[in-house]
Amino acid sequence: MSWATERLQALKEGKATPPPVVKTLGLGTFDDWGPGWARKTWKPSPDFTNGDGSLFGGHIAALADQILAFATMSVVPDGMGFRTVNLSVQFFRVAREQAIDIEARVVAQSRQLISVEASFTDPDGRIFAKATAQQVTMPLR
Repeated sequence: MSWATERLQALKEGKATPPPVVKTLGLGTFDDWGPGWARKTWKPSPDFTNGDGSLFGGHIAALADQILAFATMSVVPDGMGFRTVNLSVQFFRVAREQAIDIEARVVAQSRQLISVEASFTDPDGRIFAKATAQQVTMPLR
């Protein structure tokens, strides 16, 4: 196991504390992970909605960055860290205050770049958003 997969497993088992931003933004962690993927169900509170009851798109982007990072952690080589260098979110329909299923997967990996994508679905299984990111790898200090 690498530092990253050890951290993923510790988070899954509740044996590790997520960074403060997770609590501040109400992101939660994830439900499960495996090599090349991570998934979660997120239940928003009214704190994350706009005046019309729709979810704030910036919060969806934060959830995307997080789940894409978890998928990246599942494959990043030991001794390497990573940073998001590109994040894109595409919205297809309005999301409301209801449970959201989010799944991310690694789609390509080279020595220095890991490409990941995520889908966001509503309780009826309809995709309301997709996200893609590229993570650049670098040696840990």
